Amino acid sequence: MSRAATVILCGGSSLRMGADKARLDWDGVSAIDCLAAVSQDLGIRMVLTAGADYGLPAVFDAVPGAGPCGGVLAAAARLRAESYARALILAVDAPTVTASDLRPLLEAGDPGAAYEGLPLPMVIDLAAIPRAAEAPWPLKRLVQTAGLVVLPCSDEARPRLRGANTPEERQQLLARPGPTRLTDPLRTPDPAA
Repeated sequence: MSRAATVILCGGSSLRMGADKARLDWDGVSAIDCLAAVSQDLGIRMVLTAGADYGLPAVFDAVPGAGPCGGVLAAAARLRAESYARALILAVDAPTVTASDLRPLLEAGDPGAAYEGLPLPMVIDLAAIPRAAEAPWPLKRLVQTAGLVVLPCSDEARPRLRGANTPEERQQLLARPGPTRLTDPLRTPDPAA
């Protein structure tokens, strides 16, 4: 597999949530830490935040507030400069994704993949990002122009992948039965835990 990094998009204003989504508690772990841990579970060591600094390597959008594509473009520029070829792009408002949710995207091959109806999470080869891409582009346009494979998404996984933009959506996700990052069957137990 090409040298890969994870990018966590966290440049939004969290207005609908009413609190910083990256710092929200998800069963005792902040959203940003949940996503960094799932990246580690997948064997991806480089985790970069786009749009805000939460103690991990960070980049900032060239056009603040232009949208998530701006975060992808800023992260891609940095990752290319550091010789990364691929990126797993995650949304900070979806800390309930699991390694088993993301594995099909990583295994899809070149130029990357996203799930049907959900531009995030996505895996994208940095070379597939069109030179004409701009910060205000919707992520769906980036998925299409980069030629990403669109995979089917199960009804069971869709809520975890979509995440939460409001307190009500967050409560629904917290109340859902099913796998979480801590109970993901593909997660390798930490012997130090």
